[in-house]
Amino acid sequence: MGRVSSAALHLPDARISEAHALVSLRGSELKLLALRGRFAVDGHVLEQVVLEVGQIIDFAPGLSVQVRRVVIPEKVLAIEGEGLPRTVLSGVCSLDVAPQPRLVGRYVAGAAAHLWTVGEFWCLRVGSEPAVPLHVGDTFVAGGVRFSAIEVCVSNGASGETREGGLRPPLRIEARFDSVLIKREGRETVSLGGIGARILSELIACDGPVSWRVLAEGIWPDTTDLVLLRPRWDPALFRLRKKLQDAGLPRGLVRADRLGFLELVLEDSDSVLDDV
Repeated sequence: MGRVSSAALHLPDARISEAHALVSLRGSELKLLALRGRFAVDGHVLEQVVLEVGQIIDFAPGLSVQVRRVVIPEKVLAIEGEGLPRTVLSGVCSLDVAPQPRLVGRYVAGAAAHLWTVGEFWCLRVGSEPAVPLHVGDTFVAGGVRFSAIEVCVSNGASGETREGGLRPPLRIEARFDSVLIKREGRETVSLGGIGARILSELIACDGPVSWRVLAEGIWPDTTDLVLLRPRWDPALFRLRKKLQDAGLPRGLVRADRLGFLELVLEDSDSVLDDV
């Protein structure tokens, strides 16, 4: 979406960037992602939003679009290999193999392989080799590990096996307020401490959506002034999410809505040990 004439949604306005925003399939959701510009939904300036029918998206004052339909592809491309469960590809991905194979949803310099979309097609570059197209049924070796490209269903009639980041093993979360361990079968344990551990422990204790302010005041009880509290909260939440993402955990594990409520999103197969 943008001012460039080749954009799928051409917005010929001086306030719009040539490549203003992008619609991208992330897991089983269509998201609008900011590129060189920003947009607003319900008066909130955002960098990304899950598209929903009826949404009004403001690209500039007086320049709005309405979401009329959201159509999810029936099948998407995923990869799997020894030590890596079936994982849906989205956007730009980096594949590494040490200490365990994992797929990260961003570009990481020095990764064993990189995968990215060009229009409707996928490209693969292993190490410093030339990029090649990646199709269903292809296999490739990165870092001495063989991987396969497969198709998975994400339509409403699918079995529910796919989610943001694809299949993942069950999580066992052990929360002890100042420390949190996240264990996955066949994967390295993720260890959190400090403020990040306290945020996760509070979300577990609340067992449902809770306001960011309630969480922040519990972590910093000596600070109740929003002007002072918000600059502490935003970087702390960003660091927590980045650490979870870098560890190969779903980006939506800690989910926030536009009203400032957060919750810990777990699957039925996950378990929690709360020692708080």
